[in-house]
Amino acid sequence: MSNSKLYEKLKTAACAMHLASAVLAVKKNDDGSVGSITFFVINKIFEENVISMFQDTDYPNAESVEGQPYTTFLPKEPKFEDICFKSAWNDEYIHTYVDTTNMYGFWTEDILVPLAVEDNDEEDVKYCMFSYTLNKEMDTGKYATVPPDIASFVIKTCLQLRNEDDFMASMDIVTKDIREYTNAYATCIMTVTPDLFKFDVISESVRNDEICIKEVFEDIPYEIVETWEGLVGETNCIIIKDENDILYYETKSPAWVATLRQNDVHSLILVPFVHQNAIIGYLYITNFDTEQIVRLKETIELVSFFLSSEVANHMIMERLEYLSTIDMLTGVYNRNCMNVNVDELSTKLKLHPKPFSVAFCDLNGLKSINDNVGHNDGDRLLKDAASVLKEIFVGDQIYRAGGDEFTIISLHGTEQDFMQKIAMLKQEACDPDWLYFAVGYYHDASSGNLRLALRYADERMYKDKDAYYAAHPERRR
Repeated sequence: MSNSKLYEKLKTAACAMHLASAVLAVKKNDDGSVGSITFFVINKIFEENVISMFQDTDYPNAESVEGQPYTTFLPKEPKFEDICFKSAWNDEYIHTYVDTTNMYGFWTEDILVPLAVEDNDEEDVKYCMFSYTLNKEMDTGKYATVPPDIASFVIKTCLQLRNEDDFMASMDIVTKDIREYTNAYATCIMTVTPDLFKFDVISESVRNDEICIKEVFEDIPYEIVETWEGLVGETNCIIIKDENDILYYETKSPAWVATLRQNDVHSLILVPFVHQNAIIGYLYITNFDTEQIVRLKETIELVSFFLSSEVANHMIMERLEYLSTIDMLTGVYNRNCMNVNVDELSTKLKLHPKPFSVAFCDLNGLKSINDNVGHNDGDRLLKDAASVLKEIFVGDQIYRAGGDEFTIISLHGTEQDFMQKIAMLKQEACDPDWLYFAVGYYHDASSGNLRLALRYADERMYKDKDAYYAAHPERRR
């Protein structure tokens, strides 16, 4: 991969972050120790922070920061170098709080995530994403006037958030506690991702498990959830306590209120989770005890403050994990994810063999299109190829194994089912002037040897490719 293409790819990843973020290039010395650590790319927020910290020096923009060792701007810190090295070279996800109050007047929350870079030309350099926030200490004065029962519930919630290692399990417990505390019928916690036009219910609790909130929201379009931002902009949270309130919000968002009526919602609390001045999710409580509105409002607002931080961290880690496992051009899994999954699956199949199928699908003519037409058309061809694979191999694992090669692993269906998919692929991708796959596949009925199956499929793919070039010698690379 050329340095410019690598730069653009990692710059895009950094700029997708809502925190101050930089991709660090971490060099490994010959003796295995950590070498230089440089700012390979930084995003706008990181750049602005550097400018504010060094406004009296000659560091006015990203160009003068990128490519520089971190020690150009910060004191050499062995602990920082250690976690960078572990993240980049040991594939470790690291989340830590550091007392930097003497330096900046803040506690620093650091998040480091390894980045899988395909075709990295430098064998002694690997990369990680470094993101941080600067946090003031909690204003304990806020608790001075809080009634003991509210403070007790808030503290219990905070402890629960910290006691559970599993984020989803923690959210489930907290959601149930909130539903019971508010004597509500249903409660859920959801995240919103505006740039992807989607929302997700990540935890829910319903009295007697009578309904599934996720299923309810499957019928609600994103556009309705999108209207909530404008509604909560008028206040710090929405509270609907009776029909009069419902009628008021019906004038504001009739489509949303229609869904409330359809689901027999008579009262509601909707609290936004705000992080970095942006709404990242909501706490959604329906049919609660309206006789306790003042107490519940105060409690829920305090709890939401802490939930916002937890949800923000979860979304950051989820986004970074996505960036480290997904091929950004095609949307299928990348080579790094394939290597990890093949290692795990190989072990599982050896211990518990079961039928599976694999295929290698190589794009014929990609290099010719890149050379003769341009890389933009080559990228479009790769996207078209991935789109066809996703349409045909539904439910199967699809990886971009290399520049023009895709790998399929199917753990369900019969050999006949997989052969039908291969036949469909050959039919859909048979245009020698654009999309044409050389395909090799193999079905293992009982041995459980995944690596051997992949080797057989690869060999068959090359035979198919030879046949293609024998029929089209003018297209041989």
